Amino acid sequence: MATAAAFLIPSFAFAADEKVVGLQLYSLRDDLPKDVKGVIEKVAKAGFKEVETYGFSIKDQFWGLTPQEFKSILDANGLKAVSGHYGLGSYLVDDNTDELKAAIAAAKVLGSEYVTIPWLDQGIRKNADDYKKLAIKINKAGQMCKDAGIRLAYHNHNFEFDRQGDTNGYEILLTGTDKSLVDFELDLYWVVRSGRDPIKLFKENPERFTMWHVKDMDKSKKELNTEVGKGSINFKSIFAAAKLSGMKHFFVEHETNYKPNPIESVAASCAYIKKELI
Repeated sequence: MATAAAFLIPSFAFAADEKVVGLQLYSLRDDLPKDVKGVIEKVAKAGFKEVETYGFSIKDQFWGLTPQEFKSILDANGLKAVSGHYGLGSYLVDDNTDELKAAIAAAKVLGSEYVTIPWLDQGIRKNADDYKKLAIKINKAGQMCKDAGIRLAYHNHNFEFDRQGDTNGYEILLTGTDKSLVDFELDLYWVVRSGRDPIKLFKENPERFTMWHVKDMDKSKKELNTEVGKGSINFKSIFAAAKLSGMKHFFVEHETNYKPNPIESVAASCAYIKKELI
């Protein structure tokens, strides 16, 4: 849509006539570790230009591939890993920075812009004080990333929106983290499922949400995903507010309910986004 495009074009670091859609590779988690090269080729053929990684570990790296080996596969298919989900539990739990340093190093090799925190273990987010302590730790991690020339981002689910006294965990993280150090990757599905309005979040925290996860909500069973455009989320109004959000990159993600299969489902979402949203 022209209105949405007018908002989106300034946010992208690509040519204005190129429709850039990203994919969170976790969507293909059943097949990717078995055949990284083959699956990445399918991702490119499906129309994606960017990806967000997952699954990195110090021991196994990217499914047995070094960051440089994985980058070579991405490069061969015209893909850029602009962000990655890195498990930083050891840092968030006990201040061990080994995983964080390894994540930063891997992201640097891939040429990524972001290291993204994907999840908080339940034991470290029991109350408001826990979230306040986490905000302090996330700021420190953000400084480490900034010193390395990378941004730190935080990705939400719906538990962050549970009430914590007169606020909630997400508000504590938003207000307790430094804008110069920490960005937010807004998972639009989980925001809507929690009963919140993404556009209201944009208005209250302009330009804070530099990345999005785009996955639709099944019309009959909200716990299931469906292809973008087939569900109950009004993505046209959300994409029209991209500039207010500060969105620079977004990633299709499917967690459940693939029809007929994962790669065809994400390809259908990609095609709809290109045709209807950007």
